[in-house]
Amino acid sequence: MSIVRILAASCASLALLAGSAQALAGDVFVIGNAVTLTPDDIKDVYLGEKQIVGGTKLVPLDNASLQKDFLEKVVKLDAAKYGSVWTKKGFRDGLTAPAVKNSDAEVIVVVKATAGAVGYVSAAPAGVTVLQKF
Repeated sequence: MSIVRILAASCASLALLAGSAQALAGDVFVIGNAVTLTPDDIKDVYLGEKQIVGGTKLVPLDNASLQKDFLEKVVKLDAAKYGSVWTKKGFRDGLTAPAVKNSDAEVIVVVKATAGAVGYVSAAPAGVTVLQKF
């Protein structure tokens, strides 16, 4: 086999592996502080439809490193449509889109420190309530 064929086969194999890893995205764990939410509630929180539960104001947080998977699995929207929903909510209802944190660690810190906070991470953390696994 020639070097060119070996390189071409190797590149094709790497492309397939990369595509498989993308398709097999991991679980998304929704975590919260002092709240209980159903999967439908979680979707409503991230669409601005549910803002209070049991007298506690909800504080949703987006996780930039996991947002694409979360939106696909839970909210059932792509990033552009999600942004559009929040733009409309901002103008129509005066609501603010969830704050965006850069990593699981940042989300966990804010959820632990804030009553009513809801966020999502890639692994179930210790010391925080896991509300749902998607």
